Amino acid sequence: MKIITTLLVATSLFISNLITAQKNVTITATVVNVTSNEGKVGFALYNKENFMGTPVLGDKVDVVDGKSIVVFKNVKPGVYAITCYHDKNSNDKMDFAANGMPLEDYGASNNIMSFGPPNFEDAKFSVSNKDVSLEIKF
Repeated sequence: MKIITTLLVATSLFISNLITAQKNVTITATVVNVTSNEGKVGFALYNKENFMGTPVLGDKVDVVDGKSIVVFKNVKPGVYAITCYHDKNSNDKMDFAANGMPLEDYGASNNIMSFGPPNFEDAKFSVSNKDVSLEIKF
């Protein structure tokens, strides 16, 4: 009987360790150089399949002292990218000039800026079983 009890306890501990190893995590992203406290910063969390489409998670966050911080909770392990923009006029969209140039600041995870919209390969980062903190610059 002791052997069966020991095996059941050991199996339970093994299974709980597996579940804990694949826990959902928190991603905290901070834009550190917002040019004004007007409006909000819109953040979007994407995976490769939905990049620049409908985000996995999204939020609009106030700007305080030139910084905006978003916290995405219960994120499953995987590969993700974050894009963000400063919605200065609070119209819930990124504004562009007639020639297609952005009128509002924007950024992406990994801070690789190119001429044109961000791409997933430049902005991607991995989420495993530890919380992630990112710093994004416009």
